[in-house]
Amino acid sequence: MQKRFFLFLISLTLCSLIKAQPLQYSTCPGCWNPDSLGNHRAVVRFDGPGPVAHVKIAWRRRDRDPAGHRIIVQDGRTGARINNVKALAITREAGELAFQPSSGKGTYYVYYLPYRNEGRSNYPKGVYWQPDMTASREWLAGIGKIPALNCRVAGIQSIDSFNSFYPMEVIATAAETRSLRAKHAAEPFLVFPEDRGHSIRMRDDLPYRWIKAGPRNTFEGEADRGEYYAYQLGVYALRPLEDVQVKFSALTSVTGKRIPAAASSCINTAGVSYDGRPFTKTVTVAEGKVQALWCGIDVPASTAPGIYSGTAVVSDGTGSTRKISIRLTVRDKLLADGGAGNPAAMTRLKWLNSTLAQENTVIAPYIPLKIQGDTLISLLGRSVKLSVQGFPEQIQTFFTPEMTDIGTTPNNLLAENIHFHFTRRSDGKDIRLKAQGVHFLEKSPGTAVWEASSAADELKMEVHGSLEFDGFMAYTVKVTALQDLDLKDIVMHIPFQKEAAVYMIGLGRKGGYRPDSMYHWKWDVAHKNQDGAWIGTVNEGLQYSLYDEHYVRPLNTNFYLQKPLVAPSSWDNNGKGGIDIGIKGKSMLANNYSGARLMKKGDTLYYNFKLLITPFHTLNTDAQWAMRFYHKYDDPRIIRATGATVVNIHHATPINPWINYPFIEWKKMKGFIDTAHSLGLKVKIYNTVRELSDHAYEIFALRSLGHEIYPAGPGKGFSWLQEHLGDDYIPAWFVPEIKDAAIINSGTDGGGRWHNYYVEGMNWLVRNVGIDGIYLDDVAFDRVTMKRIKRVLTQDGHPGIIDLHSANQYNPRDGYNNSANLYMEHFPYLNRLWFGEYFDYENNPPDFFLTEVSGIPFGLMGEMLQGGGNPWRGMVYGMTNRMPWSDNADPRPIWKAWDDFGMQGTKMIGYWSPACPVKTGVREIPATVYKKRDAVLVALASWASQDTTVRLAIDWQSIGIDPAHATIEAPEIKNFQPARHFAVGDPLPVEKGKGWLLVIR
Repeated sequence: MQKRFFLFLISLTLCSLIKAQPLQYSTCPGCWNPDSLGNHRAVVRFDGPGPVAHVKIAWRRRDRDPAGHRIIVQDGRTGARINNVKALAITREAGELAFQPSSGKGTYYVYYLPYRNEGRSNYPKGVYWQPDMTASREWLAGIGKIPALNCRVAGIQSIDSFNSFYPMEVIATAAETRSLRAKHAAEPFLVFPEDRGHSIRMRDDLPYRWIKAGPRNTFEGEADRGEYYAYQLGVYALRPLEDVQVKFSALTSVTGKRIPAAASSCINTAGVSYDGRPFTKTVTVAEGKVQALWCGIDVPASTAPGIYSGTAVVSDGTGSTRKISIRLTVRDKLLADGGAGNPAAMTRLKWLNSTLAQENTVIAPYIPLKIQGDTLISLLGRSVKLSVQGFPEQIQTFFTPEMTDIGTTPNNLLAENIHFHFTRRSDGKDIRLKAQGVHFLEKSPGTAVWEASSAADELKMEVHGSLEFDGFMAYTVKVTALQDLDLKDIVMHIPFQKEAAVYMIGLGRKGGYRPDSMYHWKWDVAHKNQDGAWIGTVNEGLQYSLYDEHYVRPLNTNFYLQKPLVAPSSWDNNGKGGIDIGIKGKSMLANNYSGARLMKKGDTLYYNFKLLITPFHTLNTDAQWAMRFYHKYDDPRIIRATGATVVNIHHATPINPWINYPFIEWKKMKGFIDTAHSLGLKVKIYNTVRELSDHAYEIFALRSLGHEIYPAGPGKGFSWLQEHLGDDYIPAWFVPEIKDAAIINSGTDGGGRWHNYYVEGMNWLVRNVGIDGIYLDDVAFDRVTMKRIKRVLTQDGHPGIIDLHSANQYNPRDGYNNSANLYMEHFPYLNRLWFGEYFDYENNPPDFFLTEVSGIPFGLMGEMLQGGGNPWRGMVYGMTNRMPWSDNADPRPIWKAWDDFGMQGTKMIGYWSPACPVKTGVREIPATVYKKRDAVLVALASWASQDTTVRLAIDWQSIGIDPAHATIEAPEIKNFQPARHFAVGDPLPVEKGKGWLLVIR
């Protein structure tokens, strides 16, 4: 009896110690395999007595259903799993279990979030193991009454610091939360100031850290001169809160020095959108929820060192307030870049509201707009004449068919002006609008803006149009009913010249020849990322897209279906709208109709549309021959030895490990770039907007902005995302080797402020790291951001090389869009295309190559990827593949052939040009000529269904060679062709799917 009582006292004492002593949190990198055991474990010390260990682990977990997750107990001595385990009580606050201590007294490990990865390696699905019954019946029957607690929890370990929950994800218990609420029952909300090193991570739980510290009305920090000092105000709602605001006072020192109130801001309540518009945000907080308010003090560089004091007042819509005293110690050190070189300090949150490079200055090679009279606007290689209604009356281009020069002879794109029809249902006649003419609002080198108004008794049309220096036109067309109207249709006609409408991309059509018969298309935004098309020929064309005032940029690249287009209520008209494209009379008409509708007096509709006039500039063929990409991280000396001149540094490499966040290892990156520059190499890095690594320091600050940066989504994905973000996100790319898990960015809606950060980040990388450009792997930003990026990349004479890669978007996941059509708005600022995975270079005709892959109709040139491409067909468009990213990708033999021939300075005359001086006589075997003074290089390739023999028809006078003394040689090119001599007039055998490179001298 005495023995039992003594053991009871020991148990009480042990329980008391366990309850009183806080758990120790630590990491143990490499100590176990997280892919089988999970990322977290409790370290348990069994001190006996008896054959049953009984432990209670106050783990304070943030996951919602701990009882639904498996627990694995491991013998610390042998490493073996202990099967005889009985879960007694598993909650979010604590886990109580009994197990058989197989090695007696000693250390045991309790793993409590084990998972397995399912799905694709780069898009994993972390699936958490459910509880299993491994305990034997004999053991369960033999343990009898569970003994008192007889284990000591030595601590909680995570596999590394990145996976740790401590301290901001260690939850308060329900009792602690109730006690806090009861103590402050009369208050609408509490504020917990928090430093920048402890990002507020949970919205549904209070961290235990706050229970211990309690709500506070003071905050202290230290900053350097010139630093953007970030901190947080954690708002905990004791009742529903509307319109939460923060107001700041100036910060003053005892000597009267001031940091003005304007230097303080809160990114959650106000900001500047990606296109430069200031905006405010309405912050609401549901009862029992936590909202992090990220604030910042932009300390002026001229600030005198000292202690500065002021206030931040948090309020809600009812006028309730909480005043926080701010005490900031400013040190003497001056930070020239605002502290951006240390991203862990959250100094870059200032970048979210940047307006860098917003001014629409003209970017080379473009020239300033020139406005002649009231209606004619000239730009590089193109001109637009406006009608009295404000729409294009005529669009002209001056590019030659070869696309290597700008001539003087205009190419008329339109058969008549772009115009609207408003047709009555009653008599089938159009409402005749009287135009008031065009009035210019802006005439700057980069932008022309005008307005025009047309009206009749029944209806008014107000047009706001703009044209930018690169050929982009935007129209807002506001249609207002002045009477009740019963309309048969509202349509916009784009009447193309027939000869200018040879090819088409978009609206459910792969790139190639425009259909011969009438083509019919209907809106289907739920499944199709389609709202317009490009129609044109090599040296003249027009892309147009239709939208309304509710347009939101959709997601792309595998994620379109999760955030598709919003159907424009005007053009779609509940499924009545669509587009018909075909020959009508003397024109090739794009008939954009919206169908019958009733409009009440005062009703307004927006028939907005955008136009892109192509080409954007001439081909830079010399840059194509000289800019030779090496698409892999490697020793710069090895890269140089290949003959490459530009290296692309992908993510998941030692100097750029985390996707779209190239700031953590920037010093290593700079070292690499400095070495590469010393060897004459240019260096570009993978960095875009679409998805963002979970290693971004700002991830929780961005999550505090709701869906402004990250769109709503189903959650799941890799274990880190599930364990630390919880839910409401879209998982994206994952790199298994380094466990880099990204989530999707939302694009431009909600302000698109991550694009501001992106522009500032690129500017910082140019100035501090020395990058020569960027490699874009698909794009989730619009042309506003692209222009800003090009400006910062080309500042101070930097090359600013941008190449765009895209996998073929013409599939169900991506909404059956075409990469060229989807990204055409970016083409004016690119240096190279790389289209891309899933592009079929074997089973698509030349018109597909020309329009969807080559870039030539837009003033660009490209390269091939999938399977290494088809080198013979590629050379017809001046394309090779890119080493050494994919199999069969080694362009060095062709590079050598270029150098042996002397491609620099040659003039490219493509098969599409009427002036091409070499023809094969077989349509399926086109030939392109690269001409210089005393020789030509002829590239020909076969799309014929069988081996064919052709005879070259050569315009000798045009190439300037005497046929009597001419030689035709096929130089030996490894993996391409054997050396062979042909006499003038000899038949030329061409294998199916292959071709020749011939030198004629």
